[in-house]
Amino acid sequence: MRSRQYGADVLAAGNELSRRRPGQREVPKVAAERGLVVEDSEGRFCGAVVGYEKGAVTLENRHGKRRVFPLTPAAFLLEGQPVTLVPPAPAAAPARTALNSGTTASGSVAAPAAERARAKVARASRIYVEGKHDAELVEKIWGDDLRDVGVVVEYLEGIDDLPAIVRSFSPAPDRRLGVLVDHLVAGSKETKIAASVRSPDVLVVGHPFIDIWAAVRPSAVGITAWPDVPPGQPWKEGVLRAIGWPPEVPAAWRRILRSVSSYADLEPELLGRVEELIDFVTMPGSA
Repeated sequence: MRSRQYGADVLAAGNELSRRRPGQREVPKVAAERGLVVEDSEGRFCGAVVGYEKGAVTLENRHGKRRVFPLTPAAFLLEGQPVTLVPPAPAAAPARTALNSGTTASGSVAAPAAERARAKVARASRIYVEGKHDAELVEKIWGDDLRDVGVVVEYLEGIDDLPAIVRSFSPAPDRRLGVLVDHLVAGSKETKIAASVRSPDVLVVGHPFIDIWAAVRPSAVGITAWPDVPPGQPWKEGVLRAIGWPPEVPAAWRRILRSVSSYADLEPELLGRVEELIDFVTMPGSA
Protein backbone atom coordinates (compact mmCIF):
# COMPACT_ATOMS: atom_id res chain seq x y z
CA MET A 1 0.00 0.00 0.00
CA ARG A 2 1.39 3.39 -0.91
CA SER A 3 2.04 5.87 1.83
CA ARG A 4 0.52 8.84 0.05
CA GLN A 5 -1.09 9.94 -3.20
CA TYR A 6 1.33 11.15 -5.83
CA GLY A 7 -0.81 14.11 -6.85
CA ALA A 8 0.00 16.27 -9.83
CA ASP A 9 3.29 16.15 -11.68
CA VAL A 10 5.33 18.79 -9.90
CA LEU A 11 7.76 18.94 -12.82
CA ALA A 12 5.06 19.66 -15.37
CA ALA A 13 5.42 22.85 -17.33
CA GLY A 14 3.73 25.75 -15.56
CA ASN A 15 3.88 24.17 -12.12
CA GLU A 16 5.21 26.69 -9.62
CA LEU A 17 7.49 24.08 -8.01
CA SER A 18 9.21 23.46 -11.33
CA ARG A 19 10.46 27.02 -11.52
CA ARG A 20 13.43 27.74 -9.29
CA ARG A 21 13.69 31.28 -8.04
CA PRO A 22 16.73 33.31 -9.19
CA GLY A 23 19.65 32.74 -6.84
CA GLN A 24 18.00 29.80 -5.12
CA ARG A 25 20.46 26.94 -4.53
CA GLU A 26 19.74 23.85 -6.59
CA VAL A 27 18.86 20.80 -4.53
CA PRO A 28 21.36 17.97 -5.18
CA LYS A 29 20.17 14.88 -6.99
CA VAL A 30 21.09 11.52 -5.45
CA ALA A 31 20.55 8.07 -6.96
CA ALA A 32 18.11 5.94 -4.95
CA GLU A 33 20.59 3.10 -4.53
CA ARG A 34 19.59 0.18 -2.32
CA GLY A 35 20.77 0.72 1.27
CA LEU A 36 20.89 4.53 1.06
CA VAL A 37 19.48 5.99 4.30
CA VAL A 38 17.26 9.06 4.00
CA GLU A 39 14.27 10.60 5.74
CA ASP A 40 11.25 12.29 4.24
CA SER A 41 11.37 16.09 4.14
CA GLU A 42 8.83 16.34 6.96
CA GLY A 43 11.05 14.29 9.26
CA ARG A 44 8.35 11.73 9.95
CA PHE A 45 10.00 8.61 8.51
CA CYS A 46 13.65 7.56 8.23
CA GLY A 47 14.80 4.41 6.53
CA ALA A 48 16.99 2.67 4.00
CA VAL A 49 16.08 2.29 0.36
CA VAL A 50 14.93 -1.29 -0.15
CA GLY A 51 13.08 -0.98 -3.44
CA TYR A 52 12.51 1.20 -6.45
CA GLU A 53 9.77 1.28 -9.02
CA LYS A 54 9.01 3.84 -11.67
CA GLY A 55 8.38 7.14 -9.92
CA ALA A 56 8.56 5.81 -6.35
CA VAL A 57 10.97 4.51 -3.74
CA THR A 58 10.37 2.16 -0.79
CA LEU A 59 12.05 2.90 2.55
CA GLU A 60 12.38 0.50 5.49
CA ASN A 61 13.08 1.74 9.02
CA ARG A 62 14.94 -0.08 11.79
CA HIS A 63 11.71 -1.69 13.00
CA GLY A 64 11.08 -3.28 9.60
CA LYS A 65 8.21 -0.93 8.71
CA ARG A 66 8.07 0.08 5.07
CA ARG A 67 6.62 3.11 3.32
CA VAL A 68 6.52 4.13 -0.32
CA PHE A 69 7.30 7.70 -1.34
CA PRO A 70 7.07 9.42 -4.73
CA LEU A 71 10.33 10.72 -6.20
CA THR A 72 9.37 14.40 -6.06
CA PRO A 73 11.88 17.27 -5.92
CA ALA A 74 13.50 17.96 -2.53
CA ALA A 75 11.28 15.29 -0.93
CA PHE A 76 14.04 13.76 1.21
CA LEU A 77 16.80 14.67 3.63
CA LEU A 78 20.24 13.07 3.38
CA GLU A 79 22.43 13.74 6.40
CA GLY A 80 20.08 16.59 7.24
CA GLN A 81 20.26 18.28 3.82
CA PRO A 82 17.44 18.36 1.22
CA VAL A 83 17.98 16.13 -1.79
CA THR A 84 16.02 14.94 -4.77
CA LEU A 85 16.15 11.18 -5.24
CA VAL A 86 16.44 10.01 -8.82
CA PRO A 87 16.24 6.51 -10.31
CA PRO A 88 19.33 4.36 -9.64
CA ALA A 89 21.73 3.88 -12.50
CA PRO A 90 21.41 0.69 -14.54
CA ALA A 91 23.48 -2.19 -13.23
CA ALA A 92 27.10 -1.65 -14.16
CA ALA A 93 29.41 -4.24 -15.59
CA PRO A 94 30.73 -6.63 -12.93
CA ALA A 95 33.54 -5.19 -10.86
CA ARG A 96 37.02 -6.51 -11.45
CA THR A 97 37.37 -9.39 -9.03
CA ALA A 98 39.30 -12.61 -8.77
CA LEU A 99 37.03 -13.99 -11.49
CA ASN A 100 38.10 -11.54 -14.17
CA SER A 101 41.11 -9.48 -13.07
CA GLY A 102 43.72 -11.95 -11.89
CA THR A 103 43.72 -10.50 -8.37
CA THR A 104 41.39 -10.68 -5.40
CA ALA A 105 39.99 -7.76 -3.39
CA SER A 106 42.85 -8.29 -0.91
CA GLY A 107 45.40 -7.76 -3.70
CA SER A 108 46.45 -11.41 -3.81
CA VAL A 109 47.04 -13.27 -7.06
CA ALA A 110 43.90 -15.25 -7.85
CA ALA A 111 44.06 -18.98 -8.30
CA PRO A 112 43.45 -20.33 -11.82
CA ALA A 113 39.77 -20.61 -12.75
CA ALA A 114 39.83 -24.40 -12.82
CA GLU A 115 41.26 -24.55 -9.32
CA ARG A 116 38.71 -22.01 -8.00
CA ALA A 117 35.88 -24.12 -9.38
CA ARG A 118 37.08 -27.26 -7.62
CA ALA A 119 35.27 -28.00 -4.34
CA LYS A 120 37.44 -27.52 -1.26
CA VAL A 121 37.28 -29.42 2.02
CA ALA A 122 37.26 -26.99 4.93
CA ARG A 123 40.33 -27.07 7.14
CA ALA A 124 40.10 -28.05 10.75
CA SER A 125 41.84 -24.77 11.55
CA ARG A 126 39.58 -21.75 11.93
CA ILE A 127 39.62 -17.99 12.20
CA TYR A 128 37.31 -16.26 14.67
CA VAL A 129 36.45 -12.57 14.60
CA GLU A 130 34.69 -10.55 17.25
CA GLY A 131 31.37 -9.74 15.61
CA LYS A 132 29.11 -9.93 12.58
CA HIS A 133 30.39 -6.69 11.07
CA ASP A 134 33.97 -7.93 11.37
CA ALA A 135 33.01 -11.18 9.64
CA GLU A 136 31.25 -9.37 6.80
CA LEU A 137 34.22 -7.08 6.20
CA VAL A 138 36.69 -9.96 6.22
CA GLU A 139 34.48 -11.88 3.80
CA LYS A 140 34.23 -8.93 1.42
CA ILE A 141 37.99 -8.40 1.16
CA TRP A 142 39.49 -11.84 1.89
CA GLY A 143 36.59 -14.13 0.99
CA ASP A 144 38.13 -15.37 -2.28
CA ASP A 145 41.45 -16.07 -0.56
CA LEU A 146 39.84 -17.90 2.35
CA ARG A 147 37.70 -20.09 0.11
CA ASP A 148 40.76 -20.92 -1.96
CA VAL A 149 42.60 -22.28 1.10
CA GLY A 150 39.52 -23.79 2.75
CA VAL A 151 39.48 -21.59 5.87
CA VAL A 152 36.17 -20.90 7.60
CA VAL A 153 35.58 -17.63 9.48
CA GLU A 154 33.23 -17.55 12.46
CA TYR A 155 32.40 -14.82 14.95
CA LEU A 156 32.53 -14.73 18.72
CA GLU A 157 29.55 -12.52 19.59
CA GLY A 158 31.92 -10.97 22.15
CA ILE A 159 35.46 -11.29 23.47
CA ASP A 160 34.16 -12.57 26.82
CA ASP A 161 33.26 -15.86 25.10
CA LEU A 162 36.82 -16.48 23.88
CA PRO A 163 38.15 -18.70 26.74
CA ALA A 164 35.16 -21.05 26.47
CA ILE A 165 35.46 -21.20 22.68
CA VAL A 166 39.17 -22.05 22.88
CA ARG A 167 38.52 -24.85 25.38
CA SER A 168 35.75 -26.26 23.20
CA PHE A 169 37.83 -25.98 20.03
CA SER A 170 40.75 -27.96 21.53
CA PRO A 171 43.58 -26.42 19.48
CA ALA A 172 46.41 -28.65 18.28
CA PRO A 173 49.28 -28.38 15.76
CA ASP A 174 46.96 -29.64 13.01
CA ARG A 175 43.98 -27.71 14.36
CA ARG A 176 45.00 -24.10 14.79
CA LEU A 177 42.84 -21.24 15.95
CA GLY A 178 43.36 -17.65 14.85
CA VAL A 179 41.42 -14.82 16.51
CA LEU A 180 40.96 -11.19 15.48
CA VAL A 181 40.04 -8.86 18.34
CA ASP A 182 38.85 -5.25 18.33
CA HIS A 183 40.67 -2.67 20.47
CA LEU A 184 43.59 -4.89 21.46
CA VAL A 185 45.66 -2.27 23.29
CA ALA A 186 47.83 -2.44 26.41
CA GLY A 187 45.87 -2.65 29.64
CA SER A 188 42.49 -3.30 28.01
CA LYS A 189 40.08 -6.05 28.97
CA GLU A 190 40.63 -7.55 25.53
CA THR A 191 44.38 -7.83 26.10
CA LYS A 192 43.90 -9.64 29.43
CA ILE A 193 41.48 -12.14 27.91
CA ALA A 194 43.80 -12.74 24.96
CA ALA A 195 46.70 -13.47 27.33
CA SER A 196 44.60 -16.05 29.17
CA VAL A 197 44.27 -18.26 26.06
CA ARG A 198 47.87 -18.02 24.86
CA SER A 199 49.10 -21.24 23.21
CA PRO A 200 51.44 -22.31 20.38
CA ASP A 201 48.34 -23.34 18.47
CA VAL A 202 46.30 -20.20 19.19
CA LEU A 203 47.15 -16.81 17.74
CA VAL A 204 45.21 -13.80 19.00
CA VAL A 205 45.91 -10.56 17.16
CA GLY A 206 44.06 -7.30 17.16
CA HIS A 207 43.79 -3.81 15.78
CA PRO A 208 43.74 -0.65 17.91
CA PHE A 209 40.33 0.56 16.76
CA ILE A 210 37.48 0.51 19.26
CA ASP A 211 35.23 -0.93 16.52
CA ILE A 212 35.76 -2.46 13.09
CA TRP A 213 34.01 0.54 11.50
CA ALA A 214 37.05 2.66 12.24
CA ALA A 215 39.31 0.22 10.38
CA VAL A 216 37.70 1.56 7.19
CA ARG A 217 39.52 4.61 5.88
CA PRO A 218 37.40 7.73 6.54
CA SER A 219 37.87 8.90 2.96
CA ALA A 220 36.18 5.72 1.71
CA VAL A 221 32.94 6.70 3.44
CA GLY A 222 33.17 10.40 2.66
CA ILE A 223 34.26 11.81 6.03
CA THR A 224 37.49 13.46 7.11
CA ALA A 225 37.97 11.35 10.26
CA TRP A 226 36.16 9.01 12.60
CA PRO A 227 35.01 11.21 15.48
CA ASP A 228 35.99 10.77 19.10
CA VAL A 229 33.10 9.57 21.23
CA PRO A 230 33.20 10.41 24.97
CA PRO A 231 33.68 7.39 27.26
CA GLY A 232 30.47 5.91 28.58
CA GLN A 233 28.50 6.52 25.38
CA PRO A 234 27.67 3.79 22.83
CA TRP A 235 30.38 4.24 20.20
CA LYS A 236 28.41 3.57 17.02
CA GLU A 237 25.47 5.75 18.04
CA GLY A 238 27.89 8.50 19.07
CA VAL A 239 29.65 8.33 15.72
CA LEU A 240 26.37 8.65 13.82
CA ARG A 241 25.37 11.69 15.85
CA ALA A 242 28.75 13.32 15.34
CA ILE A 243 28.85 12.89 11.57
CA GLY A 244 25.17 13.67 11.07
CA TRP A 245 24.01 10.32 9.73
CA PRO A 246 20.57 8.98 10.68
CA PRO A 247 20.65 6.95 13.94
CA GLU A 248 20.20 3.62 12.15
CA VAL A 249 23.19 1.41 12.96
CA PRO A 250 22.33 -1.48 10.56
CA ALA A 251 21.74 0.93 7.67
CA ALA A 252 24.93 2.85 8.50
CA TRP A 253 26.94 -0.38 8.44
CA ARG A 254 25.47 -1.32 5.05
CA ARG A 255 26.54 2.07 3.78
CA ILE A 256 30.06 1.64 5.17
CA LEU A 257 30.41 -1.90 3.79
CA ARG A 258 29.22 -0.72 0.36
CA SER A 259 31.99 1.85 0.34
CA VAL A 260 34.71 -0.81 0.68
CA SER A 261 35.80 -2.47 -2.54
CA SER A 262 39.42 -3.48 -1.94
CA TYR A 263 42.22 -3.57 0.60
CA ALA A 264 43.02 0.05 -0.32
CA ASP A 265 39.90 1.15 1.57
CA LEU A 266 41.13 -0.35 4.85
CA GLU A 267 43.70 0.81 7.40
CA PRO A 268 47.04 -1.08 7.42
CA GLU A 269 46.58 -1.96 11.12
CA LEU A 270 43.75 -4.28 10.07
CA LEU A 271 45.27 -5.53 6.82
CA GLY A 272 48.42 -6.82 8.47
CA ARG A 273 46.59 -8.62 11.24
CA VAL A 274 44.21 -10.51 8.94
CA GLU A 275 47.08 -11.58 6.67
CA GLU A 276 48.97 -12.77 9.76
CA LEU A 277 46.01 -14.92 10.84
CA ILE A 278 45.61 -16.47 7.39
CA ASP A 279 49.31 -17.37 7.33
CA PHE A 280 49.08 -18.87 10.83
CA VAL A 281 46.16 -21.20 10.13
CA THR A 282 47.50 -22.32 6.73
CA MET A 283 51.19 -22.86 7.51
CA PRO A 284 52.59 -26.34 6.82
CA GLY A 285 51.49 -28.83 9.45
CA SER A 286 48.10 -27.24 10.01
CA ALA A 287 44.98 -28.85 8.61
